[in-house]
Amino acid sequence: MVYQYIVGAVVASLLGFVLSYSFRSGKKITTRASMDQITRNGFVNKLDNSTCGPEIAGSTTDVIIVGAGVAGAALAYTLGKDGRRVHLIERDLTEPDRIVGELLQPGGYLKLVELGLEDCVNEIDAQNIYGYALFKDGRNTRLSYPLEKFSPDVAGRSFHNGRFIQRLREKATSLTNVSLEQGTVTALLEEKGTVKGVHYKTKTGQELTAHAPLTVVCDGCFSNLRRSLCKPMVDIPSCFVGLVLENCDLPYANHGHVILANPSPILFYPISGTEIRCLVDVPGQKVPSVANGEMSQYLKTVVAPQVPPELYNAFISAIDKGNIRSMPNRSMPAAPHPTPGALLMGDAFNMRHPLTGGGMTVALSDIAVLRDLLSPLRNLNDAYSLCNYLESFYTLRKVMLH
Repeated sequence: MVYQYIVGAVVASLLGFVLSYSFRSGKKITTRASMDQITRNGFVNKLDNSTCGPEIAGSTTDVIIVGAGVAGAALAYTLGKDGRRVHLIERDLTEPDRIVGELLQPGGYLKLVELGLEDCVNEIDAQNIYGYALFKDGRNTRLSYPLEKFSPDVAGRSFHNGRFIQRLREKATSLTNVSLEQGTVTALLEEKGTVKGVHYKTKTGQELTAHAPLTVVCDGCFSNLRRSLCKPMVDIPSCFVGLVLENCDLPYANHGHVILANPSPILFYPISGTEIRCLVDVPGQKVPSVANGEMSQYLKTVVAPQVPPELYNAFISAIDKGNIRSMPNRSMPAAPHPTPGALLMGDAFNMRHPLTGGGMTVALSDIAVLRDLLSPLRNLNDAYSLCNYLESFYTLRKVMLH
């Protein structure tokens, strides 16, 4: 069953982006909210079983974004480029060091182009990815992305996640109307069921409140805010164990490699010109201990014999080097509670199993949907119209993703 899931995910990533991009490129977003619905005093009593509060007087910010990862930083730039005044709040502004979020599908790259962010994969030693190689029981095959009708620059990209995020942050803060601040958001600021902003602590520990007519929560899969904006359903089917291989070449250059191993898959893909990421999927929520050597033993005795011969020595060397990391693979369905004044985006909202490699593409697609949705609404303080538009987002994103 797991193999069918993995093969299906690979094939979907190969074919889906061509059809979906062709469909989206000529499609205009429309909403049931029209400009003549906007009330002049900013109040409305009821709209589809939810209440929209009054506009926020005196606010100098249009949008607060919680989290400056891939989704948050890209959204800040996109809305800032549209003239919105954006306050981006991030807990830690140092370069992230993650073992996922490193492979962007071609559809995701096309979204970067659409959003004007394609230069963020430059100067970070990103590697072009042209497809996948599948290995099972000593046999292998290569599946290439159908890129013939696209310009030569269109391909997947793989990279160090932290380098990519820093480039996105730099791009966002290149706009004078985007302000990036280090701080920890502790709670949403709510009034009569409407989110009016956030409470947060600055880097120095000062407790502050920020106000805006729209707050977008993009603070990742460990978000403490998502439970108030959606059904907090989380499934953890397995964990990823990550290594970095050096001084070796993949059997198929510029391809992701999926080994359909026993008991679960192994992934390899380049993250720079000299490094290959290895992710070993370990079933269950508890993995062998790294500290007492159980993990090294597991990797050498169970996993290593199933690794392609070209990578075996580098795989053993990576284990001996000792920099073995793990993280839970979370699957979180998109089950929002539509809340006036707030949206969830990115991994805080909807997280697929990382084996599908589609998380960043989905986030970038959602950003394009939200940008187009809000484009006709120049004043976000028009609470009634904003409430209509935000309710439409969760429906429209499903159309764009299927």
